[in-house]
Amino acid sequence: MCGHAKLFFGDSMRFFFIVLARDSHLIRKKIDELDDLGFPYIIVSGEPVNNPNVVYREPKGKFDAINFGLTFIPKDTDFVVFNDVDTEIHNFKAAIDLIQNDDPSLIFMKVQVQDGPQLAFYSLLDTLRKKIPIAASGELLVIKHALLKSISPLQRCKAEDSYILFKVLEKKEKTSFCEKCYVTTKRTMRAEEEEQYKRRTVGGIYQALSMTNPLFL
Repeated sequence: MCGHAKLFFGDSMRFFFIVLARDSHLIRKKIDELDDLGFPYIIVSGEPVNNPNVVYREPKGKFDAINFGLTFIPKDTDFVVFNDVDTEIHNFKAAIDLIQNDDPSLIFMKVQVQDGPQLAFYSLLDTLRKKIPIAASGELLVIKHALLKSISPLQRCKAEDSYILFKVLEKKEKTSFCEKCYVTTKRTMRAEEEEQYKRRTVGGIYQALSMTNPLFL
């Protein structure tokens, strides 16, 4: 496993990526990207793939895939990075710089879409969460390993990214929204798809709130 080829930044910070993939469609592209970045990683796939860095997990929900991925984290890891397979990472060094300069316990990154109704959605969401951490983006999220262990295993939740954010806030830990490090991805293109996405997302955030006490309201 490429987890032995670790990169060290700043004060010997050790990062480990857990990538979540519903199927095998984009795994090869993500492997190439992570190999170029040089970080150790594991990809939890809903379809079997013959690769030492990919592990199969029957799809039972994203929270379950995350909990399964946690079992592969090396003990000496300082920061765990959650990433979705259908994204491309840009300027991860900005996240590292933020950790070095501001010492947040959790960072969630900006999501950039090229077109479709979510252009307006993310514009509004980002304006709000610059002021209040009302929702996280699980497409790329960094959390201190020790803190992650204290809130694991994750409970079943439709918005596992915001659940993680709220659990961190519940513990009065510092969080940051990073825009200089971001991911690009494709999202809904039709109004019907966007309506379903909004229902799932908003419902998931309310569910996460009901399961936590984030102390920001």
